[in-house]
Amino acid sequence: MPDSIRITALNPANRDDFSCGNEALDRYIKQFAGQDIKRKIAVSYGAYKEKRLIGFYTLSAASIAAEELPEKLIKKLPKYPIPAILIGRLAIDISHQGKGLGSILLMDAIKRSIRGGELLGIFAILVDAKDEKAKSFYEHFGFTALEQNALRLFLPVQTALEVVSIEKTNGE
Repeated sequence: MPDSIRITALNPANRDDFSCGNEALDRYIKQFAGQDIKRKIAVSYGAYKEKRLIGFYTLSAASIAAEELPEKLIKKLPKYPIPAILIGRLAIDISHQGKGLGSILLMDAIKRSIRGGELLGIFAILVDAKDEKAKSFYEHFGFTALEQNALRLFLPVQTALEVVSIEKTNGE
């Protein structure tokens, strides 16, 4: 990660200038992220360059209905909802799009999810892709679409551990 960028818990200040080009994501970070944090619905992390917010994502608890997973996994899992962590609302400011910050934030989110899973027990990490381009981005990191929703993808924690290991090996 470039020295000038740091990822920390979202600072309630300095969000007004953020614009990723997606109205719903811009509105969320400016109007609703703080409320979700206060109500313990989600935890948000921001990427900051100096004091300016240039990217963010949220983490929250989630579950996956067993029947949504591929058949080869269903056989090995219980029939009740499978615990997961949802990486939600990953967005990059327009001024930093296309520079690798999305990958950096996703790796940070995966690492935090793995650490959270050590305390809670989770089977997978979930993401909701906003479109096919976002879906392709997540698939590049090993995420797979759920059976009943092509834009909701999952990454088993065991696979996530390999992704993080590969990322460390490549020095990213």
